[in-house]
Formats: sequence, structure tokens, C-alpha cells
Amino acid sequence: MLLYGIYHAFIELPHAGVLSSRTVQWLHLITSASKSESKVFYLKMKGDYYRYMTEFKVGTEKTEAVENTIMAYKAAEAIAVSELAPTLPTRLGLALNFSVFFYEIEGASEKACSIAREAYEEAMAKLDSLGNKSYKETCLFILQLMRDNLNLWASDMEITSYSY
Repeated sequence: MLLYGIYHAFIELPHAGVLSSRTVQWLHLITSASKSESKVFYLKMKGDYYRYMTEFKVGTEKTEAVENTIMAYKAAEAIAVSELAPTLPTRLGLALNFSVFFYEIEGASEKACSIAREAYEEAMAKLDSLGNKSYKETCLFILQLMRDNLNLWASDMEITSYSY
């Protein structure tokens, strides 16, 4: 119980008051973003924030954090899929984090694999067309993380590994 008290004092309480001010900040950042990539980035960050909140909230607060995570990631995904290149690190990072959310928080292994696999395959199909070496290396790094997750999750689900 003492550990929970310490945890609550250092982790939960500082974030509790921040949550309402964060909502105002997210709204401002997202609505003022003029480029699709910026909107996706801010929505992804909002989803990430709420995903972290799900790790220590309980009851209705956890349910709300899960719902806010899904709403933010889905809004970002809608823009990313329709307006961003599949190799763009912002889009790949979104797919990576959204898939991790489904696997770790929701326990939805198949959904996690589906999101990661689709993003991975779309990016790999366009990888050869990338000219900028630095951009390509960043893309490959995120793709490697996705591939590692897919292989790990496949072994957890007792299916054949994804060998790309």
C-alpha cells in the first residue's frame, strides 16, 4: 500500500491536473496545424499521451483514457492513410504505436498484427522509390521495429513468423 501511495503521489497526481490543460493544448495544436503531417503528428502524440494514462488509471478513468487513445489514433490514421505517403516516418510511427496499443492495452493481437502488417507492406512496396538516404534509414528503422513486433506477436499467437 505504501508503494501505491508513492506511485500515486509521483505519477498520478501530477498528471491529473495536467489532463484538462492538455486537452486545451491538443485542441489548439491540432486545429491550428496547417499541414496534414503536423495534424497526424499532434493526433499521434495525443493518442500516445492517453495510452500512457491507461497504464495507471483504473475504472472509468481508464475506460476514458482508452476511448481517447482510440479516437486520437483513428483520427490520425484517417488523415495519414488518405494524405501521407506510406513511407513517411510520421505515418509509420503512428501505425507502430497504434498497433502496440492494441497489443499491449487492448489485448487485441490480431488487430495489432493487421495494423502493423498493412503499414509494413505498404511502406516496403514504396521503399525503392525513396531517394533521400537519411529519410530511407529512418523509414527502415521504424520498419524494423514493426517487423520485430510482428515476429514477437506471431510467436505469442503461435503462428508462423512474418519473414519479410
